[in-house]
Amino acid sequence: MCGIAGYFASDGVYQNGHSLLGSMVGEIAHRGPDENGIYVDQHAGLGHRRLSIVGLGDGQQPMTNAAGNLVISYNGEAFNYVELRDDLIAQGHVFRTTSDTEVILHLYEEMGPDCVKKINGDFAFALWDKKRRRMMLARDRMGVRPLFYTWYNGTIFFASEAKSLLTVPGIEGDIDTYALDQIFTLWAPITPRTIFKNIFELQPAHSMLVEGEVCKTVPYWNLQYPDRDSASPARSEDDVAEELLHLLTDATRIRLRADVPVGSYLSGGLDSSAVSAIAAKIAPNRLRTFSIGFDSAEHDETSFQMEMVESLGTNHSTLICSGNDIANIFPAVITHAERPILRTAPAPLYLLSNLAKSEGYKVVLTGEGADEVFAGYDIFREAKVRRFCASQPNSRVRPNLFKKLYPYLNSLKQQSPEYLAAFFGTAADDLGDPLHSHRPRFRGTAATKMFFSQELQTALKGYDATEDLASGLPIDFARWHPLHQAQYLETSLLLPGYILNCQSDRMAMAHGVEGRFPFLDHRLVEFASRIPVGMKLKGLAEKHILKRAVRNLVPQNITARPKQPYRAPDSRSFVRGAIPDYVRESMSVAAVSDIGLFNPVAVSKLFEKCAHGIHAGYRDDSAFVGILSTQIWHQTFTTQSQQHAVAAE
Repeated sequence: MCGIAGYFASDGVYQNGHSLLGSMVGEIAHRGPDENGIYVDQHAGLGHRRLSIVGLGDGQQPMTNAAGNLVISYNGEAFNYVELRDDLIAQGHVFRTTSDTEVILHLYEEMGPDCVKKINGDFAFALWDKKRRRMMLARDRMGVRPLFYTWYNGTIFFASEAKSLLTVPGIEGDIDTYALDQIFTLWAPITPRTIFKNIFELQPAHSMLVEGEVCKTVPYWNLQYPDRDSASPARSEDDVAEELLHLLTDATRIRLRADVPVGSYLSGGLDSSAVSAIAAKIAPNRLRTFSIGFDSAEHDETSFQMEMVESLGTNHSTLICSGNDIANIFPAVITHAERPILRTAPAPLYLLSNLAKSEGYKVVLTGEGADEVFAGYDIFREAKVRRFCASQPNSRVRPNLFKKLYPYLNSLKQQSPEYLAAFFGTAADDLGDPLHSHRPRFRGTAATKMFFSQELQTALKGYDATEDLASGLPIDFARWHPLHQAQYLETSLLLPGYILNCQSDRMAMAHGVEGRFPFLDHRLVEFASRIPVGMKLKGLAEKHILKRAVRNLVPQNITARPKQPYRAPDSRSFVRGAIPDYVRESMSVAAVSDIGLFNPVAVSKLFEKCAHGIHAGYRDDSAFVGILSTQIWHQTFTTQSQQHAVAAE
């Protein structure tokens, strides 16, 4: 796990490569605090910051093949590198190191750009083929590791984080207002768009080949589901559960491969508990676990975490997070996330990765991905209830099911069936909408845009982020079961765009910690996509088949507990007790007016409402965090970038 940066001057020679790359990799030193390296030739340059995990003594990068005509800067892991290495040796390849990085070089020698199809891992890399004058960029299937790029004066620049690109003279951190609209509607930009104008993100499961004046971006893998009406092979639940457990076990086994200790996060939920239980069986008496707790009862899951710790007998550490803790580190969270966010949930994970690092751990397993892959989120159950209600629109009984879906939302308990039906959207006419499953979320989130300034609303007039999203859906999407459509939306948009980006990779790598995600092994993802929908969402019981698969590994109290989404205190974190100076300054009329993205009067009223303890609902919470994070982002990236540009003149 590392940070990479580089460039390719496709139409000429780039000057000052060493100095430039020194600045670029210096900006992402947190991703690789162990070592750094730079390669420069006449046309291309690669930089690297290393977090040494595999091949500690001989895995330095950028790495060159024996012939000297291939150079790679690689971020991530090829978890199946042992098997790939054995296959390549059998084909006559000779290795000089024990690093998985060298495996990629030999794979490219053997297969060219198709080498990515063989890799089971989380990665982003740049490979310079000197003989062909070809720069290849590639990103893993699920979008675990980030990779950004931009063009300037005929040269492509790329890096693990956008802040690295902003060190290049002439590249500025201007805001892409369409991406801001997407964040305030969908929670994440639609790749390749990012919050930075003219800085793009390579899409998951894509490779980019730049040769001379030709730049080609192609997918090498697609998330697919069977046609809705296709017949599934007749298999028992026990048979499916057995294969699922076998795949999850192997995915966990290869993610324990490291030359340093590997720990595991425990949230108290099913997913991290299952991964930790499997890891503890593979590596008995060696697993170290870490948890985050909260001083607010509605967010805290410590009791379930400790039950799992007792079951596994692991050496465990818990960090209790308060609202003040979130407020204190929030600017650092935005600096590492590099984009506005609507929830504070990444902040506790930032603190948790710091805890793991302080205990000497560079690698942790987590349970991310299980909710997307096995239909664990409330949004999947909600969509099913909405369809159920739409089939009998006059029923006054069916809408009451929404109260059972969200027992932790007190505001719903006293609502009438008519209100619930209208709020969640149960009209039969809406069933043909490709975004049907996510419309209530998108509609609720988009309500935060009432705080946009008049100038911004005018600039965005006529633009609809949901139409933009719908226009890019796969051709086969309409033929999939509604649950699979919902899973695709969650897996292709929110998972890489928010959860992996803002909560996982960035918060862990801020402290030089690599997260590993067994549920995102592409073999497991492909297998789960073929599991009948009734085995994933059985009635309203989420992740049914996963619970069945791990029932002998995880205590019943955890497998049977209702789904509790991971949440953290939002607006209250910033206004309870002493309000930090940066919060007052960022939300002030002067600062909001100066940046010009939000209505200063409306923001002032929102701030006063929250500061006086008036209950903040979903819209106000999302708006407060979204506005504050945007203000911090703008000051950190756009304003400072403009100041640097002026200073350089």
